[in-house]
Amino acid sequence: MANINEIAKLAGVSSATVSRVINKQNYVSEQTRARVQAVIDELDYVPNLNAVSLKKGATKLIGIVAPTFSDSLNVFIRSFTVAAQEHGYNVTLFMTNINRDKELVALEMLRRKQIDALVLVIRSNDWETIEPYTKYGPIVTWQRVLNQKIPSVFMNQYDGYMLGLEHLYEKGYRRITNVYGVTSGLNTQSRMQAYLDFCNQHELDPHAVRHFYGMGTRKQGEELVHWFKETQTKPDAFFTPNDYLAAGIVSEARRQNLIIPKDFAVCGFDDLELAHLLDITTIHYPIDKQAINAFTIIRNELDGTNDAVEELEFRLVIRKTT
Repeated sequence: MANINEIAKLAGVSSATVSRVINKQNYVSEQTRARVQAVIDELDYVPNLNAVSLKKGATKLIGIVAPTFSDSLNVFIRSFTVAAQEHGYNVTLFMTNINRDKELVALEMLRRKQIDALVLVIRSNDWETIEPYTKYGPIVTWQRVLNQKIPSVFMNQYDGYMLGLEHLYEKGYRRITNVYGVTSGLNTQSRMQAYLDFCNQHELDPHAVRHFYGMGTRKQGEELVHWFKETQTKPDAFFTPNDYLAAGIVSEARRQNLIIPKDFAVCGFDDLELAHLLDITTIHYPIDKQAINAFTIIRNELDGTNDAVEELEFRLVIRKTT
């Protein structure tokens, strides 16, 4: 492969002049620029990006580490990527399937300067393993974590969940079946605490109806409709971990000739496009803006900027299912 020195020799100029032409810099006459460019074209020269990255100390590449794809993750990735590209960065994905070794591959690439920064959507390794890598570049997480070296863009889901519970109470629902995600997660634990506090505040029995744990899929939402039909102790409302499970409940209820919200109400969480299409009451969770905040934190460290992150809030979106 041709290199800058060979191009300089054939064009009769210095290697510095060739570099200015390649990088479209000034201080080169049009005649000289044309002569150098002709040699570059003839040799089909392409700059070695790895060498450029080593020289500049930056790859302009940010990694996003996630266990698997989901509707909410797609929103996060799309918003983060748009923000990154607007400032000259590109994004690469590491899908781990909760495999710690695959996550370590991404962390090692950060250590070896093959990427400039990492976003850990949901981590696989413990924070004690991850923290030492922060000295090689910024690491930001979407998970709730209290760590001075690893900033998080999480929002306290206690607040968002309480919004939904209070709305259901205002509408007259008292027997609320809560459907939770992974109970080991701090977000789910915050939702569970919100429900206990809600029941205490309104003097309700938190165990009046059954609750479900470790759920989050459309199919599981459909199964809950069949449980509702069979159980003797029926709830008058479902509060779900996400819009996807809520959509499963709503669509299957219609197939089973149940009327929402007459037979029971449904409140989702996230406010994805699916909730809008099916007219599901939900909690607006500004995932897109969280992603932008994550990029802002990274860019502030990489580029020395001092941009403020946006203060975010949950918002109740009332539709036909309540």
